[in-house]
Amino acid sequence: MITLSIIVPLFNERESIAELINELSVALGDRELQELFSHPFSHEIVMIDDGSTDGSAEVIKSLTSSTPGLKLISFQKNFGKTAALSAGFRVAGGEFVCTIDADLQDDPASIKPLLQKLLEGNDLVSGWKRHRRDPLTKTIPSKFFNTVTRLFTGLRIHDINCGLKVYRSSLSQSLELHGDMHRYIPVLAAWNGFRVSEVAVSHRPRKFGTTKYGAGRFLSGLFDFLAVLFITRYFRRPIHFFGMAGLISFLAGFGISLYVTLDKIFNNHFISNRPILFLGILLLILGVQLFSTGLLGEMLSISAPPESRFAIKETQNLTNLQEQNISS
Repeated sequence: MITLSIIVPLFNERESIAELINELSVALGDRELQELFSHPFSHEIVMIDDGSTDGSAEVIKSLTSSTPGLKLISFQKNFGKTAALSAGFRVAGGEFVCTIDADLQDDPASIKPLLQKLLEGNDLVSGWKRHRRDPLTKTIPSKFFNTVTRLFTGLRIHDINCGLKVYRSSLSQSLELHGDMHRYIPVLAAWNGFRVSEVAVSHRPRKFGTTKYGAGRFLSGLFDFLAVLFITRYFRRPIHFFGMAGLISFLAGFGISLYVTLDKIFNNHFISNRPILFLGILLLILGVQLFSTGLLGEMLSISAPPESRFAIKETQNLTNLQEQNISS
């Protein structure tokens, strides 16, 4: 069995690939890291090329013969980091799994303290970029989202979206990721009962190219945050969310309608052309619709089959089992 699987999602990072693989080889060859495990240490490095157009896949393929354990999965187009991580988790054969970005900002030497923390009894350990080497346009929104996420989810870690994380395979194999929910993996893990912790890690300035995430990621991050709040509370029981909202709306509409009816009976006030009457009717209809939506959600949540959210262009050095897992 492979001890550690390194998953590297990347998009147009040609300049940094060779240096990253060299740093990973040095970090994984560290004797202190290998001695953390009671059995012989082995590893694999799975590079997920998310539809790069700069020749990143060719660079990786040229290094596979000289780098033991180096593997490639290349997408037909850019499907996003969540899809890349999902593909990596499917094929990871290690007892433990590590994810790291390809831009060289995360230091592979930080993998060892993360694993040490994981072996203390945790299921996921996330890196904490305490001294982040990014421009304010990234650090300020990141701090805002981390604060809001901690407030609403109760998960007390500082850097939820750090790309450098280590997992037990039992956790990584159980993750069901959609949209851009890779940002909230620690939240999803904690909701499923896994033990989540964090360790401060080294963070470096970007050496090559520019960030692949623009201002639009903050809006998508907001929507994904709302989706995560819903999933962690009501994904398996949507009727509890929509049913409660529908019940409140229906009772409010019924109360308004009852008031208007009694007002007509006892005070002989006209019913027609009263705005409050239309409000009551609207709330009654809305209540029925919300309840119906909850019932439909219940049926969909138990009947929708899993599906792949990416298309594979080519692979390199995968085992037969990994090929089956990635294509299933």
